[in-house]
Amino acid sequence: MIDVLLIVVGVALVLLGADKLTEGASALARRMSVPEIIIGLTIVAAGTSAPELFVSLVSALKGTPDMAVGNVVGSNTMNAMLIVGCAAMVAPMVISRSTVRKDIPCSIAASVLLILLAYDGALVVIDGILLLLGFAAFMTYTLMQAKQGKAEGESAATAETGAASKPLRPWLCVLYVVGGLAGLVVGSNLFVDSASNVALSLGISEGVVGLTVVAGGTSLPELATSVVAARKGQSAIAIGNVIGSNVFNILMILGLTAVITPLDIQGITAVDMAVMLVSVVLVWLFSRTRYTVERWEGALLVGGYLAYLCWLISNLA
Repeated sequence: MIDVLLIVVGVALVLLGADKLTEGASALARRMSVPEIIIGLTIVAAGTSAPELFVSLVSALKGTPDMAVGNVVGSNTMNAMLIVGCAAMVAPMVISRSTVRKDIPCSIAASVLLILLAYDGALVVIDGILLLLGFAAFMTYTLMQAKQGKAEGESAATAETGAASKPLRPWLCVLYVVGGLAGLVVGSNLFVDSASNVALSLGISEGVVGLTVVAGGTSLPELATSVVAARKGQSAIAIGNVIGSNVFNILMILGLTAVITPLDIQGITAVDMAVMLVSVVLVWLFSRTRYTVERWEGALLVGGYLAYLCWLISNLA
């Protein structure tokens, strides 16, 4: 009963954290004259990737590197298919031309790089360094993009400030962002631990728990943040969160983890890697059609993820 109560508390913290993080990040973007997509790609994406970072680093340090890679691959697939799909079903997601032409291709490139480096069945220190260099290049590009779009962001911020009744104070924006991130991390940890205890007490295998509860729990912040952002009409933060998190997961998290300890990825199949890549490509293709991910396309992504999950469970040894 305590675990069930903690599951409820964890979900509540995640939802509250997602709401405050989205509100604070959006207000912060307006005050700093930075486009919301940049905030989504950086601050929000880094914060919602915290559970993946924690799980992957701890897994590697405890001698279970396969779980570290599996967590990232599974989370990225869930991000692109389930989270984008759910967000689009809540409200059609309007995608900017810049996101379609530059940001999503960066996520595709990161996925391809991971597949190439993992071809020999392991990620060693040199692979980790290459991934971290890729992450540094992505961040440099993102900051340059923010600088180029500053004038446009200033005009948009001016228009929104005139329409808004009471813009948030700077310290309150920061408080919402920090408090929202804390709620996401603490809530997701409560959810994963408690749900795992409940599942194992019911006799469900650890393999199924890892594929469903752990992967779902570490992606819960991205799901909550993107759905809340989509419901508020802030598609830029929703899609930026997903794309940014995918890049963070591969380049920064796996890069840092591989530098700390070599990662054996024998348990991750070529099908898992291919599905991860195809999921991002599908989001890109859907985004190219009138620069919008429609509700039916979101439903197709969700259906594809559920089919993949059923295939995973059916092939458990």
